[in-house]
Amino acid sequence: MAEFVPPATRFVDLPAAFGMRLGGVLHGARIAYETVGELNAARDNVVLVVTGLSPSAHVAAHPDDPTPGWWEAMVGPGKPIDTRRWHVVCVNSLGSCMGSTGPPSPDPATGEPYRLRFPDLSVEDIADAAAWVVRALGHERLACVVGASMGGMTALALLARHPGLTRNHVNISSAVHSLPFSIAVRSFQREAIRTDPRWDSGRYHEDSYPDQGMRTARKLGMMTYRSAAEWDARFGRSRVVAEPGAGATPFGTEFEVERYLECHAQRFTRRFDPNSYLYLSRSMDWFDLGESCGGTPEEALAALRLDKALVIGVQTDVLFPLRQQRQIVEGLSAGSADVGFLALESPQGHDAFLVDTARFGPPVSKFLSEL
Repeated sequence: MAEFVPPATRFVDLPAAFGMRLGGVLHGARIAYETVGELNAARDNVVLVVTGLSPSAHVAAHPDDPTPGWWEAMVGPGKPIDTRRWHVVCVNSLGSCMGSTGPPSPDPATGEPYRLRFPDLSVEDIADAAAWVVRALGHERLACVVGASMGGMTALALLARHPGLTRNHVNISSAVHSLPFSIAVRSFQREAIRTDPRWDSGRYHEDSYPDQGMRTARKLGMMTYRSAAEWDARFGRSRVVAEPGAGATPFGTEFEVERYLECHAQRFTRRFDPNSYLYLSRSMDWFDLGESCGGTPEEALAALRLDKALVIGVQTDVLFPLRQQRQIVEGLSAGSADVGFLALESPQGHDAFLVDTARFGPPVSKFLSEL
């Protein structure tokens, strides 16, 4: 499978030999990034955005790529992360297939894709790679680090492993570690991919892509990214209008909610590399901030040196429930940070930060305006 790289993405080379936390070394690796907004003369207006599992570095439209970014509603002129003031750097995660080195990238030793020869990936590796990009671009101190979902985990790892890189943080719908439910969901997603015969132990090609496994994994993900309340309000029991007859598929799509999931799965399939999905998904399950720092999560959070932090959660989020954001708040408050906390009532579950800008935008805007 090829990598999927937005047209205006730029790259920073990692050290010639980039050591991974769990063993293994990457040679000649790179990280994809994009920037939006102008850097000021003092170089003190840099906001780093670290991504969730699937986004690219194309966070928002800009002159070199005017297509909408994955967080278009939040980043841009006059938007909550206002690029008239802030210079936004967005990095694509190490291990992804959106330009950064990952399983579909060529292994310099063989010229063939790494596939499952890619070293075990951790959230800490992703954080270290992001910090390397920031410093390679000449930024010694960030105004703020913003991370949602897996990006929030990456941000916490970056704060712990690179103290002094920033004193301000926005953490959205994230956690210090995954709970059993979310681990179980992601485990089932990975199983759907691995048990597709076309996955072939990671040796698939364009003409033998594990479509069924990826479609199933994406559908399961979409079911947990939103809430049951939203599914009820949005679809109810509406049925797909279809003419009965000999051509009908037995037990095929009958309800609008089924059609919605299938459309999203079709859009995702072949756009994202299955092996990258496996590696990134597992890194979330493995992450434990306390274990990473040699103590408890509370001790690790209290040790982070921050001036201000904003933590946001959503009451309908089943993947990262509110008690996990409260844990972050309590831990940071026990340390040095002035911490704000919002428990939003959005019906849109874990994905609310991507779509419910009316609720998420104002508090993020206010927090940044006060830095």
